[in-house]
Amino acid sequence: MQGSESGKAVIVKDLERRFGSFVAVNRISFKVSRGEIFGFLGPNGAGKSTTIRMLCGILAPSGGEGTVAGFDIRTEAEKIKAHIGYMSQKFSLYEDLTVEENIDFYSGIYCLTPEKKQERKEWVIEMAGLQEHRHSRTAILAGGWKQRLALGCAILHEPPIIFLDEPTSGVDPISRRRFWDLIYELAGRGVTVFVTTHYMDEAEYCDRIALIYRGELIAMGSPEVLKTELMPEEVLEVLCQRPQDAMGEIEKVPGVKEVALFGKGLHVVAEDGEATAAMVRSLLKERGYEIARVEKIVPSLEDVFVSLIEARDRAEQPQQAVQR
Repeated sequence: MQGSESGKAVIVKDLERRFGSFVAVNRISFKVSRGEIFGFLGPNGAGKSTTIRMLCGILAPSGGEGTVAGFDIRTEAEKIKAHIGYMSQKFSLYEDLTVEENIDFYSGIYCLTPEKKQERKEWVIEMAGLQEHRHSRTAILAGGWKQRLALGCAILHEPPIIFLDEPTSGVDPISRRRFWDLIYELAGRGVTVFVTTHYMDEAEYCDRIALIYRGELIAMGSPEVLKTELMPEEVLEVLCQRPQDAMGEIEKVPGVKEVALFGKGLHVVAEDGEATAAMVRSLLKERGYEIARVEKIVPSLEDVFVSLIEARDRAEQPQQAVQR
């Protein structure tokens, strides 16, 4: 496989990973450009972490091929590890060590020179906002600080590609936002960021997103493309009195495929938005609901993801029936 393809940091073709008879990753193919923030979006168990481990040289693929930073994922795993940063889903630092001791430990792993080691240590401490906690044990740090420290340790050696596996799981929204500010800053310097997440709002921050479900890629594109081109149904936003009660009423309207609570209102997925909107207005008025809004909107990523997953499930059901 040609890993030197111009401008590509990651190239994957028909990548597969099996555990016995279970297919965790099923022949997926994609390319990631240098300096791109590439999001891998999917529910727990979809194959996100398995894919990232293969790309980082931690797990051998069962089939297919790929390159990371120009190195073959099958034969050059150690070279890949030297050219990437990796932040795992679970907190990867040593809690009994202080902030500085953790940074010193990872500096040693990456074989930084004494001069570079001191320069990068100060950069990590400032980036993570830990100037006043440099001598504190890592165990006592708040989640957002731990997260930024873990990122700093993962990129001490200034790698061209970083892999972040569910990096913001379990931290508060403000810390998540600050973390993404750091990711933007890194991407602005030309670093490629490959991030897995199941948070829909985080996926919006990515340049491109790949949706993975049951080990298969079911869609790929920019957030805008996914929301405007890949969902066959239309979405209505319904703002009315007692939305939870209204859900049951709206679900009975012909042509409605799904109704879900969304913020203070409802998102209604339907085959024909205009016709369904008229029927929903009429029904709610008839049942005595006060209506603030019934309007067709651009679907959210959550709407798109649910629609594509349900379409995939529906496509599989006839096959399962034939197999039985």
